[in-house]
Amino acid sequence: MKIAVDAVGGDFHPQNPIKGALDALAERSDIHILLLGPEQLISDELKNHSYDSSRITIIDASDIIGMDEQPATAVKTKQDSSIVKGLSMHAAKKCDAFVSAGNTGALMAASVLILGRLPGVNRPTIGSTYPSIHGNKFMVDVGANIEVKPETLVQFGKMGKIFAKSILGIENPTMGLVNVGEESEKGTEITKQAYKLLKEIPEFVGNIEGRDIMLGKADVYICDGFVGNILLKYGESLPENLANVIKSAMLRMKLTPEEMHLVGEVLKETFRPFDYTLVGGVPFLGVNGISLVGHGGSPPHAIKNMIFTAAKMVEMKVNDKITSELN
Repeated sequence: MKIAVDAVGGDFHPQNPIKGALDALAERSDIHILLLGPEQLISDELKNHSYDSSRITIIDASDIIGMDEQPATAVKTKQDSSIVKGLSMHAAKKCDAFVSAGNTGALMAASVLILGRLPGVNRPTIGSTYPSIHGNKFMVDVGANIEVKPETLVQFGKMGKIFAKSILGIENPTMGLVNVGEESEKGTEITKQAYKLLKEIPEFVGNIEGRDIMLGKADVYICDGFVGNILLKYGESLPENLANVIKSAMLRMKLTPEEMHLVGEVLKETFRPFDYTLVGGVPFLGVNGISLVGHGGSPPHAIKNMIFTAAKMVEMKVNDKITSELN
């Protein structure tokens, strides 16, 4: 299996993407990595590592799309960038998936433009794992589509259900519509109409309020990208902010260093489900290919896990299942 990796994506390139890619090779013998970026930059970094050169291919891509560049403009003007070149190779079947910790907007725009949509998909979407007291759940959309139609929300739920079962291993995923109340008549006209469509689906459990999300009252949380992105970033902020609040409380209570260490270990274990690096990256569902994006600050093990998630999506034929579900 060939996985294309953006070697100049993220805040710590090329070191982190390359180290993550090499770590993936060390753990799986069935993967071949294509590293995309300026050839000399990649070659110089590879000199710092021991690796099997027969399992690495460098693809020269001279342009770099920065994290702060306007996505559509960058994709159009930087045709020799790692993102455009990597996705073009994927569209030409020269690799099985593409992963990047680079500019999310540019990767989304390029994925839709170059790969196109799967048959029957109205809008490709970005989904993300979301922790609960009953393990990781899946939230979709988390930022790609700010305004959506009711039918599109239904598709998000169906695609999310397939990802939750195939990749997260949830046997019979349930779906809930994120809303301001449990009653069917609550919410905007969009969510009211979406509710009517979703209630025809056996896996739908109804509206999910904000307080229900951490309780894991559904396996797939359906929302537009405006709501989803706020919830995602709020969830990501919890571990660090709560840790700071608890540390201040421990200092006021004058806990001993041993007691503070014990509390710290409990917190570390408690917040483990919030660790985005365990999955590594989030998928663009609905595009005609496998394209994942990771955090700009992704450490090497997050890049490695993103590669593994991409490989699992290929192995589980996620796109074939989405096409079958929507047609």
